[in-house]
Amino acid sequence: MTRAPLKVLTYVAFPMVATVAGGLAASARPMSPRVRSGVQHFAAGVVFAAIAGELLPDVLHGKAPLQAVLGFILGVAVMFGVKRLTERLTPGENARAGLQLGLITAVGIDALLDGLVIGIGYSAGARQGALVAVALTLEMLFLGLASAATLRARGTSAASIFALLFIMAILLAVGALVGATVLSGLPGRDLTGVLAFGTATLLYLVTEELLVSAHEVEETPLVTVSFFVGFLVVLIVELLL
Repeated sequence: MTRAPLKVLTYVAFPMVATVAGGLAASARPMSPRVRSGVQHFAAGVVFAAIAGELLPDVLHGKAPLQAVLGFILGVAVMFGVKRLTERLTPGENARAGLQLGLITAVGIDALLDGLVIGIGYSAGARQGALVAVALTLEMLFLGLASAATLRARGTSAASIFALLFIMAILLAVGALVGATVLSGLPGRDLTGVLAFGTATLLYLVTEELLVSAHEVEETPLVTVSFFVGFLVVLIVELLL
């Protein structure tokens, strides 16, 4: 393994640890519905900030409208296809029981894409890679926390939740290596399509998984504000770095 991939792995190690730590914390100690809703709102704000600050600017600067549109449409189609498959596998009242395929797929793609962003950012410059890694460490901490809390509330076993967290961490590392080696050499237009695909899947994660689950309990102003706090925290981190 060359020096560059080894260096990238040191960057991605932080969000990997944060993902597992956040998820294990949520699995070990059940949250009240209102606290879980607040965490889900906060995580949604963090993910949305990552979209706005890391993915969307690269898509816009790619100057490849065809690839961007096709990638975005493909991302939407994939996620709604997963949702349809989930509904067919767990129909009726059992739709929320056991492992939630839609949520698992969304967070899995999120982890892979976050790794890609770290790898691509490192290829653009060590400082850029470090900045992205710091922002995504915060994102993955609360995404792991929110995902584990959501799955636990829906009856998923602790072993299955741990397996999901482990897979998320591995996907982060795989994405970082691929981003630093393979994708860093792609033509800019093709890379724009990949990032547009990621943008669509992350928007799905926020709107159709985290916030839908968060709204299952009665909202309070404090819970709602958690979304904006999450967004603001990532914004501050990026401004400072």
